[in-house]
Amino acid sequence: MQETSSLPETIRARLEAHDWLGLARLRGSWPPPHHVAAELADLLRRIEPSDRAQLFRALPQDVAGDVFAELDHDLRDRLVEDLSDVEHRQLLADLAPDDRAQVLSSLPGRATQRLLNLLDPAQLHEVRQLLGYPEDSVGRLMTPRYLAVKRHWRVGRALDHVRERGKASEMTHVVYVVDERWRLVDTLDLAVFVFTDDDAPVSSVMDSVFISIDASADREEAVHLMQRHDLVALPVVDEAKVLLGIVTFDDVMDVAEDEATEDFHLSAAVQPLPGGYFATGVQFLYRARVGWLALLVVVNLLSSGVIAAFEDTLTAVVALAFFIPLIIDTGGNAGAQAATLMVRALSTRDVSLRDWKRVLGKEALVGLALGSTLGLLGAMLGAWRGGPEIGLVVFLTMITMIVVTNLIGLLLPFVLTVFRKDPAIASGPLVTSLADAAGLLIYFSFAALILGDVSAAA
Repeated sequence: MQETSSLPETIRARLEAHDWLGLARLRGSWPPPHHVAAELADLLRRIEPSDRAQLFRALPQDVAGDVFAELDHDLRDRLVEDLSDVEHRQLLADLAPDDRAQVLSSLPGRATQRLLNLLDPAQLHEVRQLLGYPEDSVGRLMTPRYLAVKRHWRVGRALDHVRERGKASEMTHVVYVVDERWRLVDTLDLAVFVFTDDDAPVSSVMDSVFISIDASADREEAVHLMQRHDLVALPVVDEAKVLLGIVTFDDVMDVAEDEATEDFHLSAAVQPLPGGYFATGVQFLYRARVGWLALLVVVNLLSSGVIAAFEDTLTAVVALAFFIPLIIDTGGNAGAQAATLMVRALSTRDVSLRDWKRVLGKEALVGLALGSTLGLLGAMLGAWRGGPEIGLVVFLTMITMIVVTNLIGLLLPFVLTVFRKDPAIASGPLVTSLADAAGLLIYFSFAALILGDVSAAA
């Protein structure tokens, strides 16, 4: 499907010609910033570094702020280096408070401090409040631009306040009700006020049913709450339930995408990348992968150690070697399936840590059923290739191995979660490597037990 541009023909023509001066003269012809920000951010990623600052300077101020908020961290860093203090000051002034805090927190320390010094007192106070929260907390994500009314006001006064402050708010159709100490007491749709008599007190339309989140909570919790309750905005409060800000749907979508990308990377035993693939250098890509690969080499030594320990059995009954790939692949696949199911269930809160006993019993039964089915198939193949004794070894191995590897894949995400590690680590090569070693140990143990007389005679 061919992509369509949101940019007018005259602007696109100057972009293609790299006519930055001509582009700057068209500042009155630009469409709304949110229509073109993503397209221009993508263009800034693709053009030559020497042209990047020139294009950015040619953008209208409101467009430049939205475009900058769309850029990856690395590209922001490089662009900041190319702009003057005057341009920095204007850029920060045009950013929304939450985007401003996100930009400052992603820059190197010296660059952050330099930019903080360019803010006016009100902006500086706002940003420092946002930066005071942990890096992955809701406090870093929230914006203080919301609509709030007092519960003792009349509805008419509340509507006047909405008309006066609505343009500066990020969410105009949700109104938050607070008490005299600015504690959140309700969340109401703007329509409730519109269809209520102006003389009615705000308290008369309250139902005091609302969802909020603590500013220190992890941002993934905000994603979960907004998805579960279908919210477009989530109020953020402190320990005293004082309303501090809101988290909007677009911010949560960015977090959800980042978390999903991180889980994909971890499931493949890759350290999460700080930005996009092309924005990440070869050196970082090497570091992101070599550590896990080296660790997995060590883990895979368990498998080679098992084979070495049963070398005499393998030498005596060469037919056992035919089934090693079958055992390794089946055990690894079963473990990876169980791990993937548990990682997803934990991340969506379908399963919690206290459910581990219930899940353990359920997966043991599933593993037994799977092992019995695949064991019969393996037994027929084993009897055909190596005789009835080999068939029995493969049958018992399949049943035991799939139950064990299924439980390994199940329990590993729980263990990682207990130790505050991302359970997505367990859904890839790590659980497969552990399952390989466990499968081989079970296989050769049954072989030594059942074929002991054969190996001894040999």
